[in-house]
Amino acid sequence: MNLIIDVGNTLIKLAVFEENKLIEKTSIGHRKAAAKIKDLLKEYRDLNKAIISSVGKKNKDVVKVLKKNLDLLKLSSKSKIPFENEYSTPKTLGVDRIALVSASVEQFPDNNVLIIDAGTCVTYDFINFENQYLGGAISPGLKLRYQSLHNLTANLPLLELENPDDLIGNSTVNSIHSGVVNGLISEIDGIIDRYLEKYPDLTVILTGGDADFLAKRLKNSIFANSNFLLEGLNFILEYNTN
Repeated sequence: MNLIIDVGNTLIKLAVFEENKLIEKTSIGHRKAAAKIKDLLKEYRDLNKAIISSVGKKNKDVVKVLKKNLDLLKLSSKSKIPFENEYSTPKTLGVDRIALVSASVEQFPDNNVLIIDAGTCVTYDFINFENQYLGGAISPGLKLRYQSLHNLTANLPLLELENPDDLIGNSTVNSIHSGVVNGLISEIDGIIDRYLEKYPDLTVILTGGDADFLAKRLKNSIFANSNFLLEGLNFILEYNTN
């Protein structure tokens, strides 16, 4: 059994896999993560391998527990990956993006695939049918768009995500919601359309924290999978140990 650890800036995601089947997942704060991992080790006696992916600073207590109890793989740009990385700066490619592309290799082999991860940032990653990762794009996510309007202006309020009532905002608050939400939806649909012009057989995956909110508002056909990154990490772990 495998233990998957995805370290974010505020939360750590933990997942238990038996082969390629997700058994359990949870999100927890950094301070409680090491204790939670100890609980999982007691509950799942067959856990023997782990992979840790971190977009920020690694949690030393978590790493210590993992090293003591499991065969640990720390995902980095130097790790063995199941695709050809054609990125011009491979060392700067985020481990989260590496995991997402790896998931597409496992689940949609020999396909042109665009993976969209809608979280703090929105990342777009493209891998072609020849298993070559070509790159993509990075733009601000919903939360960052709300924050930037507030932080970089004198009078605009900081709002929480809300579905706009109409395309035309009839107040400042409604105008912000319309601009942020409809703007990102139009961006995603527009980028998908441009990829489809070049790759008509394109498969599109939408994942990340805002995936459920966005999925039902997009006009393009997509596969929504909130566990795609965790599945990719599990695949990388198997790929490196089998």
